[in-house]
Amino acid sequence: MRFTLAVASALAANAAAADGPAVVTDTPVVHSLVAQVMGDVGAPSVLLEPGADPHSFQLRPSQAAALSDASLVFWVGEELTPWLGRALGTLSGEAEAVALLDADGVALREFGEAAEHGHEDGHSHADDHDHAHDHDHDHDHDQEAHTEGHDHDHDHAGLDPHAWLDPANARVWVSVIASELSDADPANAATYAANAEAAMRRIDETAESAAETLKVAHDRPIVTFHDAYGYFARAFDIEVAGSIALGDAAAPGVRRLRELEASIGAESIACIFREPQHDASIAEAVAADAGLGIGTLDPSGSTLTYGPGLYTDLITGLATSIADCVSATG
Repeated sequence: MRFTLAVASALAANAAAADGPAVVTDTPVVHSLVAQVMGDVGAPSVLLEPGADPHSFQLRPSQAAALSDASLVFWVGEELTPWLGRALGTLSGEAEAVALLDADGVALREFGEAAEHGHEDGHSHADDHDHAHDHDHDHDHDQEAHTEGHDHDHDHAGLDPHAWLDPANARVWVSVIASELSDADPANAATYAANAEAAMRRIDETAESAAETLKVAHDRPIVTFHDAYGYFARAFDIEVAGSIALGDAAAPGVRRLRELEASIGAESIACIFREPQHDASIAEAVAADAGLGIGTLDPSGSTLTYGPGLYTDLITGLATSIADCVSATG
């Protein structure tokens, strides 16, 4: 069969259009959202390896090379992945780095801030925070000595970076991702826009389904492993009564565990949740001592199958885990 010149030209144009920009993402959640927007145009890479903790990670040489060759880098921000912030200054070459926490319209919260049900008007990170602050979070070290060793608790303060756990923020991120991709790759702008619309519809459907699943958990307080679920609680009317560890990577000390046990005794806690990236024995011991049910939550999605469907799997999985544990306690 002989192709006409017009057909051959069209095929060549489509092949060129499908060759999208080289995109690097930091976490599986950001990778999922970017992959949905890129669709068949290209495949973004992700730096965080399966099962790894996003708060503390070291780049391998091959990952550093991918970062050097990238055209676009989408990341949550230094508040979550400070290791990438350091690398961007030396390894990213000419890449445009997009910190999604800084996007206009993202409804942010501070650590320790009581979850307010519903959504406030979105505002950008730049409105409320000085970008020159120390991104390693300000932690006041507890100097109290114990016979079992130094207590490593930290006061957890500042911006909560786990903004993707509110689907409304994920919708904003999808829009920003589509806009940035379109600027970098105008030939595929229409595809990015259409994919973004489809992605936002999926996010809405996922949020609606999760809200229905979580109806059983309303007014049933839970305790999580660390303070990462304020956005989720705000979005789905869930009460998080406390956390085992105050900091993202800080192991709870003796004083913190005593405070938590006292709090559990004073409140009608339904369940305690461990996390796969952290030692489960602490959460299991607290749950056993209190006679409570225990479940597992993975707020970063690093134990899920990476790809476009991960964000839906993440929100659905969190909702199901909470509902199942709460329901089992009666």
